[in-house]
Amino acid sequence: MASTEDRFGLVGTVVADKYVVERQVGEGGFGVVYRAQHKIWDQPVAIKCFTALSNAPREYRDQLLDLFVQEGKLLSSLSSRTAAIVQARDIGTLTTPTGVWLPYMVLEWLDGTPLDVIDRTERRRGLSPRTLPAVLRLLDDAAKGLDMAHKSGIAHRDLKPGNIMVMGDPRSDAITVKLLDFGIAKVMEKAEGAQDTALTGQAVTAFTPDHGAPEQFSRSYGATGPWTDVYAMALIMVELMSADGKALEGESFYELGVSSCSPQRRPTPRTLGIEVSNDVEAIFAKALSIHPGDRYATMGDLFRALHHAVFPGQDTWRSGTTVAPTPNPLSLPPAAARSGGAHSESMGPVTGIAATPAPRTSRAILALAAVVGLGALGLGAFLLGKRSSAPEASADDAVDASLSASATPAAALPAPTGPCLDGMKVVPGGAFRMGSDEPDFPLWKPAHDVELDTFCLDVHEVTVERYAACVAAGACTPAATTPRYPTPKGYSEADQQKEIAAFAEFCNAGKAGREQHPINCVDWHQADAFCKHVGGRLPTEAEWELAARGSDGRKFPWGNDTGNETYMNAAGGEWRTWRESHGLTPPQGLMFEAEDGYAGTAPIGRYPRAQTQTGQMDMVGNVWEWTADWYDLYDQAPARNPKGPAAGNKKAIRGGGFNGEFAIWMRPAARYHQVPDAAVHAIGFRCAADVRQAQ
Repeated sequence: MASTEDRFGLVGTVVADKYVVERQVGEGGFGVVYRAQHKIWDQPVAIKCFTALSNAPREYRDQLLDLFVQEGKLLSSLSSRTAAIVQARDIGTLTTPTGVWLPYMVLEWLDGTPLDVIDRTERRRGLSPRTLPAVLRLLDDAAKGLDMAHKSGIAHRDLKPGNIMVMGDPRSDAITVKLLDFGIAKVMEKAEGAQDTALTGQAVTAFTPDHGAPEQFSRSYGATGPWTDVYAMALIMVELMSADGKALEGESFYELGVSSCSPQRRPTPRTLGIEVSNDVEAIFAKALSIHPGDRYATMGDLFRALHHAVFPGQDTWRSGTTVAPTPNPLSLPPAAARSGGAHSESMGPVTGIAATPAPRTSRAILALAAVVGLGALGLGAFLLGKRSSAPEASADDAVDASLSASATPAAALPAPTGPCLDGMKVVPGGAFRMGSDEPDFPLWKPAHDVELDTFCLDVHEVTVERYAACVAAGACTPAATTPRYPTPKGYSEADQQKEIAAFAEFCNAGKAGREQHPINCVDWHQADAFCKHVGGRLPTEAEWELAARGSDGRKFPWGNDTGNETYMNAAGGEWRTWRESHGLTPPQGLMFEAEDGYAGTAPIGRYPRAQTQTGQMDMVGNVWEWTADWYDLYDQAPARNPKGPAAGNKKAIRGGGFNGEFAIWMRPAARYHQVPDAAVHAIGFRCAADVRQAQ
């Protein structure tokens, strides 16, 4: 379970003066999990940090925190009456050493294995699939916990094998099963919705498509609820009994959506080649109905029907209650919690013991109030760092497919109707401080106030593969295979030609194995043509900087630390070696002595630690990026949606490249320029779009 990663720099710190953070153990779509030790009780706990809540616009934070608390209060009574839901110990917010604000929960530590990992392991070992009676015994506790929630009108909404933790021998009856991530999908849906669709009102869902119900793929089928969990549980049971372990056909979000909604192929046992009685087949057909109103209303209804068919003559299945320890309540009322104050000890009062202040973590812990336990918001799916391999639906995947009852497995889903073009994510607008007054780099002066509308921006730099498709369509001209650019001052023509001949090695177009590298050696006009072809445009300088730095003015996408070779593709030891091997002058400096593995460009997305707050990758390093603006010194007046000078002879470029030899070049506030006809080995681009344009 040990991990060398520490995304937020929390290892070795003390959270809330009592949880000593030991290591990061998992990371997923909802957040990052650390293992910690309670200083007083000497017990291991898991601390889940919610990145989706952290990434939401500031104006939505209070609303989301209220929802966070509301869901916990609603579900806490359930967690106090059942051991089938992972228990929570505490809740609050912290500020990381790099200035990132994070809501967190402290959860019980589980030494178990998620059901999806168990299933894959057993299949690799050649064990036969489970029988239906064995499946019912395995999932009995989980079903009882879900039924208790369903009777209160509470649904999980992301039920899957990865959210079912098993402690003990999974082939025996001596097991304990706990539900993970219970109810958090609703909160994350709101958080992602606030982040990605603040101005559009588009809905966002947070679920795993491999176990998604029709109403999660298309709102035309109605709202989600307990019946959504019934559908997912039926899929899980069928998978555990099947030969290949997969109920829905397809790999992509859209293929899985077609399979989930197709009336021609329902993933019932007999469809997957499993021999069952007529009664059992009919029960699964009902549980897997396309329309929610045709399914069982609660998990108890489904399990009672199955028990009656599988174990005739036995007592009727009942939703039992197993008493679990009830944590002490947090003491502050909601209003006081939101405004700050001392946190409460939810594992039992401790007096007369001085807790060591956190050496690096902010002590301004927000005690989110009056929540007893919050166990039903159990987020332990990452407690062991094990997660389902199925992709989680995100804002990019959200689609109101409007699938009709006549859909067939071969039918294509309609195009996405979210706020952004395919491959883009929303960057919430607002006011921010652009540029810098630091003395190191005159071109970024002066710092000035800018206000932007919300916009969309590519997650990745445009790749060789995407650009080649535009060329094939006749909308783009081929990228250069040899760089072209004006001779720099102080260079002789011979020096220029020697470098160009060497740098031609880095032009990516047409080179095998570089399809997923950023396209480079394209001029500004070619970049502009591509973005217009896909329905977008090049970003303005202001848009680019806001996306890369965030509204909090951080120096780098990840915070204020410079970073190293694990954060970016810049000039490391490999750059010096490459220049020497080609007979070129030594570099003026190196971003870092270590090697990042790439003398030229790297494949897109290679450095996830440098992801921006809104999900963009590689905005520092790899290639500089063309922007829409002509270059000139900043206008000091406050500006709304600035688009740069009306004319000029050079275009602004941003972000630094693989040949970046100094940290100052890699700062998102740093800016440089190039003539628009230049096609340079270290310049590429990504596209932007207006939110209204992308609808």
